[in-house]
Amino acid sequence: MKKNTLFILLLCLMQMTAAKAIKIVHGPYLQDVGETEATLVWLSDSTSIGWVELFPDDGSNAYLRTRPRYYDTTIGIKREGRIHSVTVKGLKPGTSYRYRVFAQQVLSHKGIRVHYGDIVATEAYNVALPKFTTLDTSKPETSFLVVNDIHQRNELLSKLLSMGKVKSRDIVFFNGDMLNIFDSEAKFFRSFMDTAVKEFATDIPLYYVRGNHETRGQWADRFHDYVCPRKPNIYYAFQQGPVYFICLDTGEDKPDTDWEYSGITDYDNYRTEQAEWLKGIVRSDEFKKARFRVVLGHIPPFDNQGPVWHGAQEVSDKFIPILNNSGIDLMICGHNHQYGYRDKMKGCDFPIIVNSNNGVLTANTHGDKLHVKVQEADGTVNLEKDY
Repeated sequence: MKKNTLFILLLCLMQMTAAKAIKIVHGPYLQDVGETEATLVWLSDSTSIGWVELFPDDGSNAYLRTRPRYYDTTIGIKREGRIHSVTVKGLKPGTSYRYRVFAQQVLSHKGIRVHYGDIVATEAYNVALPKFTTLDTSKPETSFLVVNDIHQRNELLSKLLSMGKVKSRDIVFFNGDMLNIFDSEAKFFRSFMDTAVKEFATDIPLYYVRGNHETRGQWADRFHDYVCPRKPNIYYAFQQGPVYFICLDTGEDKPDTDWEYSGITDYDNYRTEQAEWLKGIVRSDEFKKARFRVVLGHIPPFDNQGPVWHGAQEVSDKFIPILNNSGIDLMICGHNHQYGYRDKMKGCDFPIIVNSNNGVLTANTHGDKLHVKVQEADGTVNLEKDY
């Protein structure tokens, strides 16, 4: 009996020793950064629990003392999985924080017994910890950058971010169609997100506005696992400095009944639901008091080259009437793969910029002016204007 017990123990020890070391394979990247909270997202290569350790931006060593932990939980239970997202709350506006993310492998979970494996964390030994700064509505000035329709061209993405001096921006927007089809998790990261993490997204807040190509593929219904994972919707509004941003999800560009969608889409009802939310936003005190009001949406209410498609007509019919007469300074779109500009148009009382699939839009506030520059990858300046 003793020999059998010893054999079993040795076998268990061998299995534990032979277990593959857990790794963080993607991230961390910032989502839903506000004045008093921020969400961190990262992925491990095996089932694990995760947590964030938060540090003041005071130059102290990561190993000076025990730091507060914020766990990836749901309804009071630490979540087991590969995708981890933690919203850290109770932060101060306009304040910088350093952080580390962790994952501990879950080898087995039977009944109330959990067998844990190794822990992995982002590096902290003799390196600077990643750092983010919370938003601040009282900040006198702000700046932002927008790219869209990258369609898996990582080299172009890096070039546009560099041209736009991404590290000097308060926030960054991906305004849709960053990939061609969302048919795997690997595609999401390989197509653009790993590049975003490398270039800026561990330190600078990334706000993602979904395009129509993110709606396609067998992984499309999991988009919310990676983008705004702790928020109820993937359309949203927020303010940074003097600018109030409205980020719309314009859905697909063809009717829901189109054969290409195989009967899986319901975007007409989704946009109607979103329009009701939008009515409340433009009535809010925060929106009305903001010095500037900027709208982002992937599909514009017009086509650069001809008659509008269904998605553009839906934007025109459901969103534009609500935004009219509300003091919108600018709407920024993509989708058309060609630069376009409408300085107000029939049925729309605010200007609309359509950034091309090879362009970068940068903007800075200066007192009572919002300065916008739209530039192509080859250096051509399509627009430079104050609003």
